[in-house]
Amino acid sequence: MNVAVIKYNAGNIQSVGFALERLGVKANITDDFDSIRAADKVIFPGVGEAGSTMKYLKERGIDQLLSDLKQPVLGICLGQQLMCMHSEEGDTPCIGIFDVPVLRFPPEGKVPHMGWNNIEDEKGDLFTGLRPDRYFYFVHSYYVPLNDYTSASCNYITRFSAALQKDNFYATQFHPEKSGDAGQQVLKNFLEL
Repeated sequence: MNVAVIKYNAGNIQSVGFALERLGVKANITDDFDSIRAADKVIFPGVGEAGSTMKYLKERGIDQLLSDLKQPVLGICLGQQLMCMHSEEGDTPCIGIFDVPVLRFPPEGKVPHMGWNNIEDEKGDLFTGLRPDRYFYFVHSYYVPLNDYTSASCNYITRFSAALQKDNFYATQFHPEKSGDAGQQVLKNFLEL
């Protein structure tokens, strides 16, 4: 299986590669357009800041490439947020695959949301075969509100989208590559789409 992990100025690309290796898949970490287009699956990970990351993606045309892909695409954390329309982080226009905003958590709670949380209301192929008592690892200060594309939710300060799905585009706010057995199952499910 040919899996492309999009290479850009993100912080969790190597850990995604290692998680895929544990599943027996050697990922191609690349920013080459032809390699990304030819991949069976594409993963768009991310840890970082929305504005500078979108600037990097636009300068290289990766934003347009992503939205044109027809194979299954998985955005992770910042990857999920950048697949939305707009982020309050730096008042940043994003890629727009999901027609929803990204908002900053209200100041009532501890921000960033960091640590293990359960998710609820899962639907779709990413969540097949998960035990009911599983937890996922989150690190984020911004969130996607519940919307028509929400395929799982989480409650921290407010209920938000822990995962999104539209056509061939999937996204998780949590880090499956850092979420133990449950995260490995999510990645395995994505690879089997």
